[in-house]
Amino acid sequence: MRVLMVEDAADLAETVAARLARAGIVCDLAGSLQAAQDFRAVQKYDALVLDINLPDGSGRSLLRDMRAAGDRTPVLMLTALISVEDRVGALDLGADDYLVKPFDQRELEARLRALVRREAAQKGDRIVLGPLAFSPAERSATLDDRRLDLTPREAALLELLLRHEGQYLNKTRLYDSLYGFDDADVGVNAIELYVARLRKKLADSPVSITTQRGVGYRIALDG
Repeated sequence: MRVLMVEDAADLAETVAARLARAGIVCDLAGSLQAAQDFRAVQKYDALVLDINLPDGSGRSLLRDMRAAGDRTPVLMLTALISVEDRVGALDLGADDYLVKPFDQRELEARLRALVRREAAQKGDRIVLGPLAFSPAERSATLDDRRLDLTPREAALLELLLRHEGQYLNKTRLYDSLYGFDDADVGVNAIELYVARLRKKLADSPVSITTQRGVGYRIALDG
């Protein structure tokens, strides 16, 4: 899962991003509406955490523009405003959920997962490749009806490969889906580690992840 958090309180945003990272959720941070637009221009997100009061305007305007453009990315609004009118107003603009500051970070994480699960369930996009089945809603996979023990990043990598079955994806593409812009200390070669782990978990099955040097990785059925 990749999330964009639009929040100008840097300490809060960095603390939230660090916790989400430990849960396997990539979180990019934007401190203004303009920064949020810049991030969204180059990256697709599974969800947005959007503060209402920002240095260059209201988060409501970004939400309004997204919905007017047909962008249905789940949005969780953060607000210090506690009146019913404020909360109803955000929901009427197209917000999927809201959280009042101060909040428990565990609740934020749980609400984000619930929003993304609901979006995936509405699409009904269970992915099947031979004996391997992946559920985006549950972020889980089974092999011959046996549940695979996947870490959050392993699940994210497997989903991306499955959505491009038979196609080679290079390390940079895979890296961008698993890590945020601020993870400069993690090298692209970390992808090799996760691919190796997935291969081990798919061993003795007709599903394989192959490598073409200089091109990337692909998942496919043998033969």
